[in-house]
Amino acid sequence: MSRSLRRGVLAATAIVFSIASLSACGAGNDAQTLQIRPDNAATTVGDIKIQNATVIAQEKPGAEGPAVVSATLFNAGDKEEKLEAIQLPGSDATVKLTPAGGSGAITVPAFGSVVIGGKGNASAVLEKGVDKAELGSAREVVFQLSETGDVKLDAFVVTAHGYYADFGPTGAPEAPAASPSGSPAASPSGSPTGSPSGTPAGTHGQDGGTPATGGEQSHAAGH
Repeated sequence: MSRSLRRGVLAATAIVFSIASLSACGAGNDAQTLQIRPDNAATTVGDIKIQNATVIAQEKPGAEGPAVVSATLFNAGDKEEKLEAIQLPGSDATVKLTPAGGSGAITVPAFGSVVIGGKGNASAVLEKGVDKAELGSAREVVFQLSETGDVKLDAFVVTAHGYYADFGPTGAPEAPAASPSGSPAASPSGSPTGSPSGTPAGTHGQDGGTPATGGEQSHAAGH
């Protein structure tokens, strides 16, 4: 084999190994970075950082039922803050805030975070839902905190589908089933007529015999 041919073989081999190495990296742990993830709203004001802010409506567009605001709040400060309200400027929507424990205020702990939305987390519910026309758009959402004040950002309005399914609202409550039109028939108006009015005509004698008949009684009187 000539020297020039040997050099060509070595160069081709090096290229094959380089391609194989790149393919291995793409199929390894770093391959997860290629997955598509939603690019949701995020902002930072003072010690408070808000990520993944989203307004999530019912899974089927136009379906009746509440919507929710989902987000993660981080507190880089050494003092806890309370989320006092969430406002959607330009609408009369009221957002009901409920902590994970079920009562009190939603607290963002010092050097900690709180997740809003999803099973077992705090919740922010818009009982009236959102207008179908808003789906796919971005709208202003204001988080009002006890120390930082208002934190504003534009959040996407989406349906509870795919990535958002675990963070979306529950469906509209079902109407209670109608009760029968009439009440059950009345119970018998009175108690049983009572026990027999008298004792049996004859009782067993002490010796265990049966009561005497009329003829036998007369015969006995004659004796």
